[in-house]
Amino acid sequence: MNVSRLGRAAVVAAVAAVALSSCAANEGGSSAPSESASSLSGTINAAGASSQGSAQEAWVAAFQTENPDVTINYDPSGSGAGREAFIAGGVDFAGSDSFLNDDELAGTFAACAPDTKAIDLPVYISPIAVIYNVEGVDELNLDAATLAKIFKGEITTWNDPAIASLNPGATLPAGNITAVHRSDDSGTTKNFADYLNQNAPEVWDQKPADTFPYQAGEGAQGTSGVVDAVTNGVNTIGYADASRAGDLGVAKIKVGDEFVGYTAEAAAAVVAESPLVEGREANDLAIALDRKTTDPSHYPLVLVSYAIVCQEYADAEKGELVKSYVGYLASEAGQSTAAEQAGSAPLSSELADKVAAALESVK
Repeated sequence: MNVSRLGRAAVVAAVAAVALSSCAANEGGSSAPSESASSLSGTINAAGASSQGSAQEAWVAAFQTENPDVTINYDPSGSGAGREAFIAGGVDFAGSDSFLNDDELAGTFAACAPDTKAIDLPVYISPIAVIYNVEGVDELNLDAATLAKIFKGEITTWNDPAIASLNPGATLPAGNITAVHRSDDSGTTKNFADYLNQNAPEVWDQKPADTFPYQAGEGAQGTSGVVDAVTNGVNTIGYADASRAGDLGVAKIKVGDEFVGYTAEAAAAVVAESPLVEGREANDLAIALDRKTTDPSHYPLVLVSYAIVCQEYADAEKGELVKSYVGYLASEAGQSTAAEQAGSAPLSSELADKVAAALESVK
């Protein structure tokens, strides 16, 4: 794969960043995956989804406690940056809220053995929260069409009749809406856009992608950037992994005839009923999320975040190390750790078994 000078700089930056980012993760606390002695040693560099940030800190701490001769560096630089760095060979695996697209799969992967491809393995399921900071508004209901118009810039004030009709009795200010989106290539953006495109295609008329498609609102870097912009702004709204919502207001979205808030269980239910993407490698577990449910026990604004790994690594020892770590992420212990520390939804036993089976083929 040809990498431009800018691309090469990004890869170098990614490697430097993962080394720095490991410091905070290495100091985190969590129970170890088991109490057995380990013979594993080496370093894993990874980068990608900022949505996985909290979970990765807990995962890294637990895995390194159990495997003291292993160092894991994860840089939450964003899904797009992570995939780019992995494709170019700058990191050993990528975390991504978007699975590899057809163009990426058609290329080569520098860390993988010649003539082999990478595969997408789900390791993290989480609701996406619609966060807001509007004085005097403690509860907020939004349907997909109204949410799409807000982020597209077609609804610009909080007391717009479309918002008011969904929130009878609420005192909505006349102030302008500041809609905050991700400025970087983001799998969270792609999942957010996919939800809007599936449920309000007449409004959200752009194909879902990692790049925010419209010239509206305010951009912010990474999950933390969006959360900070919403927190520190006035009359703001944004979207972020639910684990980062904190004390911000969180809107309910319309599912069927009801407005529902997120729960890990409601998000997992959508994933469990969605098929795998067709036409991919046998061990590729990319999921085609069906977000058009009308069942109010489901929360369709959900992301599935993947560990993108080589089917066969050019460096076999590196492959075994990545295989062990990603195996822990998808294990019952790893999923429990993420649920406790990041509020994620554990993989179903069926999906966890599929990930374990796929990892058996990684070398």
